Amino acid sequence: MSRTRRPGPQPGAAMTSSPWILVAAGVVVMLVLLVVALGSVRGRSTFPAAGPPDPPMSLPGMPLTPTAAGATGPSPVSATAAVVPGLSPRSTVVPARPTPAAPTPSPRGVARPVLPPTPPAPPAPPSAVTGRYSVPSVFDGGFIGEVLLVNTARTPQGWTVRAVFPGGRLVTAWVEGAEQGVFRFDDGVFTYRSGFDLAPGQSLPVRFHIERAGTRPLSCTVDRSPCTER
Repeated sequence: MSRTRRPGPQPGAAMTSSPWILVAAGVVVMLVLLVVALGSVRGRSTFPAAGPPDPPMSLPGMPLTPTAAGATGPSPVSATAAVVPGLSPRSTVVPARPTPAAPTPSPRGVARPVLPPTPPAPPAPPSAVTGRYSVPSVFDGGFIGEVLLVNTARTPQGWTVRAVFPGGRLVTAWVEGAEQGVFRFDDGVFTYRSGFDLAPGQSLPVRFHIERAGTRPLSCTVDRSPCTER
């Protein structure tokens, strides 16, 4: 009796029937590669050498405040207060001092020569021709006034009579026994200028008729020298 021979397993048939074997093998290979890669990375210096470390930052001292148990400890810092390194948490901003205004130099006084006070004008010398006022006649509404002239000099002299009668009115004027001069009456001021020169020692009267005024003039002069009254 002959035996029937069973066929044996074909190469690769086990792998084909069990695919998880391939997956497990792949995972093992990947683990091995990862371990090799990590070992090579540790042996290298992949980053440049770091520079000198930053200087330590000094923080301001924190004031100690008593705690509830009586011990002292750092006071809590407010979360909103920003601490600037190197500065005290207190205000260190000093208000700027006002810049003093530069002194304004006073202008130097300009030296001026001190002038002596102007002396008053010397009084006019007395006139060589004098006058004496009088009233020869008075009547209703007016009067006749007279200025008697006398030349006290040694030479012939001209002359000017001036008399003030406020509010008055001049009717006429004349010189007794001599050449007539020029007269006028403006705003109560009577003026008579000589038509000839008085000889030394000579005298003569100048007369005038005035209305609407008092017999006494406000002023009477001969060549700016006051008249006397008779």
